[in-house]
Amino acid sequence: MGRRRFSRPLGERRYKKMFVIAAEGAETEPAYFKMFGDAERVIHIQMLSGKNKSAPPQVLKRMNVYLKNQRLKADDQAWLVVDTDQWTEQQLNGLHQWTGTKPNYHLAVTNPKFEYWLLLHFEDGHGVGSSRECSERLLRRLPNYEKGNVDVRQLAEGVAEAIRRAREKDSPPCADWPRTIGTTVYRLVEQLT
Repeated sequence: MGRRRFSRPLGERRYKKMFVIAAEGAETEPAYFKMFGDAERVIHIQMLSGKNKSAPPQVLKRMNVYLKNQRLKADDQAWLVVDTDQWTEQQLNGLHQWTGTKPNYHLAVTNPKFEYWLLLHFEDGHGVGSSRECSERLLRRLPNYEKGNVDVRQLAEGVAEAIRRAREKDSPPCADWPRTIGTTVYRLVEQLT
C-alpha cells in the first residue's frame, strides 16, 4: 500500500518593511511616529528613545547599538530624528556623515524643534522665528499640548498638508539640514504614508 501524501498550503508571511527611528524626544516623537504603524500596514516602526539622552551623539549611539544587534534588510530604513535646538553644527554634521555610510541611513532635522513639524499640520508656519513662538502657535491649535501628551488623532488629518508645506519650504531641498526655520521630517513621513 502506497503512502498517502498530504499537501498543505503554505502560509504566506507578510513582510513588514522596518523603519528604525532614533529620536531626540523620548515622548512626543515616539507617540507621533507610532500612529503610522498598525496591523493593517506593511511597515513596522521600531522607536529607539532614551530619557534625558537627547544630544545628537547620544541619538546616534542608540541607533548604532541597535543596528549592531539587528541587521537591516535592504528595504528597511534607519532614521535619526533631531532638532537643531542648541546643538552645534559639528554635532549635527556627525549625524549627517553617518547617513553617507549606507544608502538606507537617513536624517530628519527640524529647526528649531519637532513642534514646528506638528504646527505644519495646521498652518504654513510663516513668521515663526524662535522655539518659543513655535510653542505658542502650536498651543493655539492644540490647547492641551504638552511634551509627551500629544493627541495624534488631532494631527492625523493634517499629515498630507504638513508634508506639502514642509516640502515647499525645503526648496531647493537641503542636502543636510535646514539652517533656517524648516524641517526635513516630511521625507520620513512620506515613506511612512
